Amino acid sequence: MARRTHSRTFHAWRALFWIAGSFLLVLGWILMIRMPGQSFRGPAPPLAPEEKALRAELVADVQKLGGEIGERNLSRYPKLQAAAFYIEVELTRAGWKVRRDEYEVQGRNCANLEVELPGALPEIVLIGAHYDSVFGAPGANDNGSGVAALLALARRLHGPPNEQTLRLVAFVNEEPGYFQGAQMGSFVYAGRCRQHGDRIRAMISLETIGYFSHQPGSQHYPIPGLGLLYPGTGNYIGFVSNVASRKLLRNALGEFRRAARVPSEGAALPASIPGVGWSDQWSFWRHGYPGIMVTDTAPFRYPHYHKASDTPDKLDYDTMTRVVAGLERVIRHLANPRP
Repeated sequence: MARRTHSRTFHAWRALFWIAGSFLLVLGWILMIRMPGQSFRGPAPPLAPEEKALRAELVADVQKLGGEIGERNLSRYPKLQAAAFYIEVELTRAGWKVRRDEYEVQGRNCANLEVELPGALPEIVLIGAHYDSVFGAPGANDNGSGVAALLALARRLHGPPNEQTLRLVAFVNEEPGYFQGAQMGSFVYAGRCRQHGDRIRAMISLETIGYFSHQPGSQHYPIPGLGLLYPGTGNYIGFVSNVASRKLLRNALGEFRRAARVPSEGAALPASIPGVGWSDQWSFWRHGYPGIMVTDTAPFRYPHYHKASDTPDKLDYDTMTRVVAGLERVIRHLANPRP
């Protein structure tokens, strides 16, 4: 009798365990994986005239950063300065007043480059991209593509004020050996924002957004199982956040899908998963701000990641143009939230 009672108790606990496990899986899917809207499918339409102009800007800026200037980091300090000068000139030409957020590394002056359009409210929507490249690589995609997008957005967003303050920042020193350290440009910057009491309600990090492939099996993932939930073809743009930023992620991706003519996927995942925190949004998470990364998933797709072959000819500028056009709508939406 005691053995039979024990068996029943065991089966009851096992059933409860599976019910609880199933509930957690469904809850995790709802909170972290399920995203609003539908990803674009089918052939993309030809670029409109205004998109062709945008494409030309992206090509020119990537060629400048990833071609003419090339490798730019503290080991190639004159090149790093040349990149900063180019970005500052382009932002100024677009009508912005550039503020240099400076600090020293190994006795050398480094600068994050900030522009701001004050809004009716003090809340801030911040768009950022790092302008340094890894040692040994010209960095056309990583992260010339992100900076080119930042500059293109700056040219289009300078104008009448939004409801919320709009800020664009080009960050220095994102790559190793400053990555996720105290001298990482965005970490220094986010810490100063926290000290100043800046009310950043949304941070968007633009990180390697120029490579897309229609080859089956071209997309890989950092942990087993994600490939069962996401495409195996690397033809989409990814929106990624930590779990705490999932509301911002869903808001941004939902708006992107309403306008953009490019496939898109999103996930709010623990920051401990490889790749999730691999850009400047990590610095803002560490200082208590919500942030997302927009990315082509970098090493999980791009065969030239952190290599000397990361050159401007490797990028898909048509798809990149559609991504940037969609991001402009996302930023305007975030800076002017509906009631």
